[in-house]
Amino acid sequence: MRGLLASSIGVTCAAALALPLTPPADAATVRPAPAAEAASAGTARATSPGARTTSTRPGVPDLPDLPGSTQSLPLSPLTGDRALGGGSGGQGLSRREVRHFSLLGVVWDDPSAELQGRVQVRTRPTGSDAWSGWQDVETHNADHGADPGTTESASGRTRGATAPLWVGDSDGVEVRVRPLTERRTEETGRGARTLSTIVPLPAGLRLDLVDPGEATPDHAPAGPPHSRALPPVADPPGEPGVPDPADAETTGDNAGSTKTSDVSADMPADLSAEATAASAANEALAPLGALEIPGLDRPATERELFALRGDELTQAQRATPYIGPRPSIVTRRGWGADESLRESGFRYTTKVKAAFVHHTASGNTYTCAQAPSVIRGIYRYHVKSMGWRDIGYNFLVDKCGKIYEGRAGGVAKPVLGAHTLGFNTNSMGIAVLGTFGSAKPNAATVDAVARLTAWKLGLFGANPKGKTYLTSAGGNLYGKGKSVRLNVISGHRDGFATECPGKQLYGKLGSARSTAAQYQGR
Repeated sequence: MRGLLASSIGVTCAAALALPLTPPADAATVRPAPAAEAASAGTARATSPGARTTSTRPGVPDLPDLPGSTQSLPLSPLTGDRALGGGSGGQGLSRREVRHFSLLGVVWDDPSAELQGRVQVRTRPTGSDAWSGWQDVETHNADHGADPGTTESASGRTRGATAPLWVGDSDGVEVRVRPLTERRTEETGRGARTLSTIVPLPAGLRLDLVDPGEATPDHAPAGPPHSRALPPVADPPGEPGVPDPADAETTGDNAGSTKTSDVSADMPADLSAEATAASAANEALAPLGALEIPGLDRPATERELFALRGDELTQAQRATPYIGPRPSIVTRRGWGADESLRESGFRYTTKVKAAFVHHTASGNTYTCAQAPSVIRGIYRYHVKSMGWRDIGYNFLVDKCGKIYEGRAGGVAKPVLGAHTLGFNTNSMGIAVLGTFGSAKPNAATVDAVARLTAWKLGLFGANPKGKTYLTSAGGNLYGKGKSVRLNVISGHRDGFATECPGKQLYGKLGSARSTAAQYQGR
């Protein structure tokens, strides 16, 4: 059944269509922005107010250098491309100079629509005249997201999108999108014949280019300043960054929420109210404004367990508290989260019974020093481009084994994420930065997953080598309301028909389960 579903809807973490095509130089133009956005025709639209202006390429205007922004460029039909067969439904964007960016993705209007086809991009590194080769963008990303029927899912702001792709510091881009061609054979009076049907692309296709930006005063330092800029104008359509006051009062989904206004006014002067709220959610583990939650040894972790959840522990847990040493975790402030992007308040589920492991499908070209920038880019893409209330994952892990706090609300708490469509309740999502269809995760990465799950699952009495039951909220493998038996540490593909977290990472989950259990003292 899984294979049938996966092949029928085309859910993969690596595109597999052949595509020998090149759009003509004038095949696409950028739509003029509305007058209210104060942008001239042919200009990319960015999301953040600017502070200073610089430009080094001839013909590129001096415009604000932003601490983070999203350019949104609509795609146009590639009607003149012979390789696409003329009017075959392909869309794209001709090679052009754009404002500085490091991460990209293709976005469309309807979050329920699938992009069945192939997306390829090529980019120009900043300071270079040489262009990269064509790179595939993972087209199927609907297997991530808030559960059906939740406030986040029903907000009216969510959109469909490819997975984000990290390309590094760039200021030139070209994109081409080829729709899937379905072929079927039918019998006629003269024998069998093959018919071809082009699957329409989703409406409102656009390319979003994300500059993860530098650290603001609320954040830790994050890299050198940028050197080029194009016009800032407005956020992508259906801007999700404006909080809904009603959402700050109650979750409408599960166990409860915390309001930013609940945070004490006694806060560091250099922290905004939103940043203080996010940091205060970890106040039992680290000082307000901490860049990292320090690791603990096993005895200290056990003492902390009783302090955090003593009243909720079973008699068996009190007698033998199976929990791994708390690993060090980079906080949201540590990786430079702009807390003004997300919706206010936090949402919680009841407990954490299982962990779903993902890969971000964003490529493996980043360095460990760039990991905070990659996370800021994914965060902005999830919120500004896809319309989610915050980054979808509860935790992220880089190729050096460093662990990062994801969705705000407190690393020791059961924060409701948007990572495994249908199974976000009573679970957590861990995303490994990278793509692992053919590339193997290194030992540091797998060990980090084991250390994190040994601690977090241990807080709630879960055995990393055990099984548990979760109730599906609806998906393409399990219908709404079905009770599903899953590994306590599962791959994304166990709850949804997808290739995520990639064949190579999925194959390491057995090792992660065993190691996590050992860390717990089992």
